Amino acid sequence: MITDMCNAWTAPVARKFGIPRVIFQGPSCFYISTDYNLVQHKVYDKVINENEYVTVPDFPIKLQVTKAQTPGFLNNPGFEDFRKKCLEEEMTANGMVINSFLELERPFIENYKRLMGKKVWTVGPFCLYNKDDEMKMGRGNKEAVDKSHSVLKWLDGRNAASVLYINFGSIAVTRPHQLMEIGSGLEASNRPFIWVMKKKEITPVVEKWLADGFEERTKDRGLIIVGWAPQMVILSHPAVGGFMTHCGWNSLLEAITMGVPTITWPRFADQFVNENLVVDVLGIGVSLGEKEPNIGIDDVIRVKSDDIRKAVDALMDGGIEADERRQRSKDFSEKAKKAVEEGGSSYVNLTDFIHNFTDARSELALAHGQ
Repeated sequence: MITDMCNAWTAPVARKFGIPRVIFQGPSCFYISTDYNLVQHKVYDKVINENEYVTVPDFPIKLQVTKAQTPGFLNNPGFEDFRKKCLEEEMTANGMVINSFLELERPFIENYKRLMGKKVWTVGPFCLYNKDDEMKMGRGNKEAVDKSHSVLKWLDGRNAASVLYINFGSIAVTRPHQLMEIGSGLEASNRPFIWVMKKKEITPVVEKWLADGFEERTKDRGLIIVGWAPQMVILSHPAVGGFMTHCGWNSLLEAITMGVPTITWPRFADQFVNENLVVDVLGIGVSLGEKEPNIGIDDVIRVKSDDIRKAVDALMDGGIEADERRQRSKDFSEKAKKAVEEGGSSYVNLTDFIHNFTDARSELALAHGQ
């Protein structure tokens, strides 16, 4: 049985029927280890100011975070008993499966194995297991496939590594004033872009701003997508040279897999810690400097247009630092692809995962004469 950590109720079910239970961890190993160490060492118990930086103990590198940036798993009033049960049942699991690969997070994977005292199978990136182009374009949905073809046609007319892709995930909302500030930064950068907006972000104020000139001024180099976007199709296109992202783990892994460096703008949950990984550890991202969580409740400008322009220039302009960042991104892309090929680290881990339980089941059957 493979179960999310939140589904603690599956533990007694697995025990009742004698079924091994493995927990799937959705975030990066970097984040999971950070959160685990902060909880185990009760680091935040004495923290009064949630924006005060603390050092993560028992970690492979020096990492400083704030309580606001890493509130922890279900660490909210009213969830204490549920959280306690989930953490207790995590320790009864037969191991962990993680969407990552050894060559990306080796010291942090080893750290997590040591902390948990269990087997940890990194079997990703999951996004590489889907080889079907139509499925990548929209899981067979005709409207999504048509949209993908339209986006590809637009990208085909652009120079290699010239387009910036902007998408902040499915949860956090960008309010009108900040959204227009992003637009000003993109316009000032004078670079081709694909910008994904949520339907609920297209308020009357934003509609007026778009109609009053932004779309007209950027029509020759900008493509705005409202709603769902074929992210893997976009990131895999050679014209795409950068990704402005909220630092959700799936989005970061897709960018890493496709060799696309990032501009990081975390909003909440694991995203600030993920930013540390890609910017400071892996060296494949440029930070916009956001320090406090924000899911878009208040209509305030947190990142100025000039900061956006500067980050775009730093990522896309070339120069020694940018070239080295892009080369590191390409190197990790190659490692990701090799990891899931036969003989690669994720391939070997997945094989070991399967044998670990099928062999044990066979031995149990033989012992009972079955």
